[in-house]
Amino acid sequence: GLLDLLAAAGCRAASPMQLIAPGPAVLLASALAARPAARGGRPFCMGGGFGAAARDTFKYSGKVRPGKQSPKRSVPKSISKPDYWKDGQPKARGPMLPWQIQKKSEADIEGMRAAGRIAREVLDLAGAAVAPGVTTEAIDALVHEAAVSRGAYPSPLNYHGFPKSCCTSVNEVICHGIPDSTKLRDGDIVNIDITCYYGGYHGDCSETFLVGEVDEAGRQLVKVTHDAWQAAIAYCAPGKEYKGIGAIIEDYIAPHGYSTVREFCGHGVGSVFHETPNVIHARNNEPGTMQVGHTFTIEPMICEGVEKHILWRDGWTATTKDGKRSAQFEHTLLVTPDGIEALTARTENSTPFWWEK
Repeated sequence: GLLDLLAAAGCRAASPMQLIAPGPAVLLASALAARPAARGGRPFCMGGGFGAAARDTFKYSGKVRPGKQSPKRSVPKSISKPDYWKDGQPKARGPMLPWQIQKKSEADIEGMRAAGRIAREVLDLAGAAVAPGVTTEAIDALVHEAAVSRGAYPSPLNYHGFPKSCCTSVNEVICHGIPDSTKLRDGDIVNIDITCYYGGYHGDCSETFLVGEVDEAGRQLVKVTHDAWQAAIAYCAPGKEYKGIGAIIEDYIAPHGYSTVREFCGHGVGSVFHETPNVIHARNNEPGTMQVGHTFTIEPMICEGVEKHILWRDGWTATTKDGKRSAQFEHTLLVTPDGIEALTARTENSTPFWWEK
């Protein structure tokens, strides 16, 4: 499993697609590449002889199952692309040590604002498409077209071989769900994670959406996750320690009996998709102090039950170990002299949350 992989590598807590090693940050997907797991969303199947239907023997924790994937989408030559677009391997690296955090220049910040605005527009379009009967593949197609039409590259596409343009994580899927033929059902919750690369910078955001009529427990999970995320954002300002983010989230969700995922966490972002700092959403001793010009994500994954996860054989999809639901929200954030600015902030065109209606 993933935790065994971490132990074998001498690594500890992880962020989405990223490990934190004793020295430099190491990308999770790089480690996963050494696994014998199948890629491209097709589970490794066993059983049956010649002419017999293959049987998936993987022990899923809940009701979500992998569907059929369409071929990988293409991006026009005219669009600027990140360095991994062709072979899946990122070449650019941020600072090597976890306490070394890049301060962005004014030009960097303006570039990130533009990328963040596009990511927000694309996320709003994707969220508006959520409804019973809609496939996650259809959402991915919409995301891809929306990004490309704005002159942006959908950052997840071929990042360490990820086959789609966004992540769609339904119910017990914590993160990195691969869009496919799966139809959303009335009562589901789904997180859509969008990153757009534009003008040399990444803008990264996500929200969890309700599909049709969701039960009260599911609605509460989504709102508490949102509110814990907002409390963590409100804490941020120059001079604050990054490790304080996790304590705020953990304390906020504790009265509700929820848990917060440790193995996946937030990260620095800019011209590099994942860089320092490592933003862990639970109590931790991660080094680093916020300074003006730092850009990073906060993206807590909050679970109804246990925070431990299992990894599907596609090498990407992480689900709760007990099959209970998980919710997540994310912004790309900039530390300013006065506090914090969300570079992927919602606009007047964003669909109101259910509790705002």
